[in-house]
Amino acid sequence: MQTDFLIIGSGIAGLSLALKLSSLGEVTIITKKKAHEGATVLAQGGIACVMGEDDSFELHIEDTLRTGDGLSHPEIVELVVKQAPERIQELVALGVEFTRDPENPERFMLGLEGGHSRRRILHVEDHTGREIERVLLARVREQANIKILENRLAVDLITLGKIGKAVSGDRVIGAYVMSWETGEIEVYLSRVVILATGGAGKVYLYTSNPDTATGDGIALAVRAGARAANLEFVQFHPTCLYHPKAKNFLISEALRGEGARLLGPDGRSFMERYDPERRELAPRDIVARAIDMELKRTGADHLYLDISHRGADFIKSRFPYIYETCLRYGIDITKEPIPVVPAAHYMCGGVMTNLFAETDIPGLFAVGECAFTGLHGANRLASNSLLEALVFAHQAALRIRDRWPEWRKLPFIPAPEWDPGGAVDMEEKVLISHNWDAIRRLMWNYVGIVRSLDRLHLAWRRLNFIAKEIEDHYWHYILTPEFVELRNLCQVARLVVACALSRRESRGTHYLKDFPRRDPAYLKDTMVDRRVLLERSGGES
Repeated sequence: MQTDFLIIGSGIAGLSLALKLSSLGEVTIITKKKAHEGATVLAQGGIACVMGEDDSFELHIEDTLRTGDGLSHPEIVELVVKQAPERIQELVALGVEFTRDPENPERFMLGLEGGHSRRRILHVEDHTGREIERVLLARVREQANIKILENRLAVDLITLGKIGKAVSGDRVIGAYVMSWETGEIEVYLSRVVILATGGAGKVYLYTSNPDTATGDGIALAVRAGARAANLEFVQFHPTCLYHPKAKNFLISEALRGEGARLLGPDGRSFMERYDPERRELAPRDIVARAIDMELKRTGADHLYLDISHRGADFIKSRFPYIYETCLRYGIDITKEPIPVVPAAHYMCGGVMTNLFAETDIPGLFAVGECAFTGLHGANRLASNSLLEALVFAHQAALRIRDRWPEWRKLPFIPAPEWDPGGAVDMEEKVLISHNWDAIRRLMWNYVGIVRSLDRLHLAWRRLNFIAKEIEDHYWHYILTPEFVELRNLCQVARLVVACALSRRESRGTHYLKDFPRRDPAYLKDTMVDRRVLLERSGGES
C-alpha cells in the first residue's frame, strides 16, 4: 500500500494533523482497534487555555514551569501557551461545543485544576475528550483524501538503513502493518510517517489508560534509531475509581477544583499535612505521593474523595458522566465519598522531537503523548496534554507543508515483504499472558510512585531476563498482535527503568528514596536510545 502520509494512531493528535494534511495529499490513518478507542475519549477534565479576564499567558507559563520542576523548556512552554486560543478556535469551528457560562453564553465556563493559579480549563461538561474525538472523527470521515484503517497494528518502521538503501542518509519510508483480525503483515509505504500512538500506561498494573496504551510509538521509534527522553517521569493520577468491576475509570481532577476533599479511611482530611497551602489543588505528583504514603501508613487499600457537600444539582450538572458511571457501580457521589486509588496516567517523556515534531529520523514525526516536546518537564500540568497534541500537530503540519514541494517528489522505495522465516504458531499463549502480567506487576511494585535504587536494579535485571525470552520467541513463533504489544511493553518498561536509574535525585514525578532532594547536576533531560534495548545482561545501562 502506498500513501503520502501514514499516521499511526487516531486520537486528537493524529486526527487533527490528518485534517491539516488532507489538502496536500492522501492521508492514511491506521489504528489498532476501533478509531475511537484511545486515550482521548477518556480525557474528562479539558484543555487549558488563557481566557479569563484575571488570567494571562505569563501566569499560564509560570504555572507550567513551576509544575515541570525545572525541566520544562521555556521556549516550548511559551509556544504552546500562546498558541492555545487559536487552537481552541479551530476546534470550535470544527464543531466542538465547549460548556458556556449560563449567565453569559458568549463566554466559556472555565474550570480550575491542581497547579493552576487561575480558572482556565475549557471543558465539555466532564467528557471533553469524548466530544473532541467525536467531532474530529466526523470531520475526518468527510474528507475524501483521508482513509481510516481500523484493527491495524504497526509492527516495525521501515527505514532506508534497515533495508540496506541508506546511501546519503537514513529516512523512514513506511511500516510493516499487521491486521488484528487475520495476523497478516503487509508493507505500507509512505513519504512521511507520523507516530500518534498515545502513551504507555499499560506498562503498569493499575492505570487510567485504555488497553491500547502499550507504548507502541516509543518502541517503534527507538528500535528504528530515534532517541527518547525523560521516561522516568511517569505521572500517576491521584484518583482512579476503586471498585472490583471498574477497570480504569478516572475521577477527574476537576472535582478537586470544585472543592472535593481527600479523606483517609477514618473520614478525616490529610492533604494539609503534605501541602498546607494548596492542599487538594497541589500538583499531581504531590497529591499522588501523599495518597501513597497514607495508604502505606494506614494499611488501607483505598482512600476517599468527597464532593457530596456541593449539593446534588451542582454535581449532576457539572459532572454528569462521573455521576452516572459511579451510580452504575452503586456509588451515589451526591451522598457519599468516592473510593479512589492512584494509577499510572501519563508519560511526561517520549520520543524526542524538535519544535516541529520531527524526530531524529528524517521523515518521521511524533505528536501527542508518545512524543517528548519539552513542555511537561518532570511533571505535567493538568489539562496541558490535549493542548500539546493540538499545538504540535499544527507545528508538524507547518513543517510538512513547507517541505512538501520537495518531499512529494520522493519515490516510493520498494521494501521486502515480511518474512516469517521458519517461525511456527505459538501453541501456548500462556507465554504471553504470564510475561504481560509479570512486567506490569514488576513495574507497579518496583518502579512506581516511590522508588529505590535496590528495587530499580532488581526491576532492571528481571526485565532483561524477560526481554531475552521475548526476543527468542520473536524469531521462533509467528507473530500475533498480543505478542507485538508484549514486546513493545517490555521495551518501554526497560527504557523507563534505564532513565530512572540514571537520575540520582528526586524531581517531579520521579521520587527516589535514596536521593530525596533535587540536585542541580540533574537539571537536564535524560536521553536513551536503542543501545538500552540491545543490553541483555544485568546491571545498569
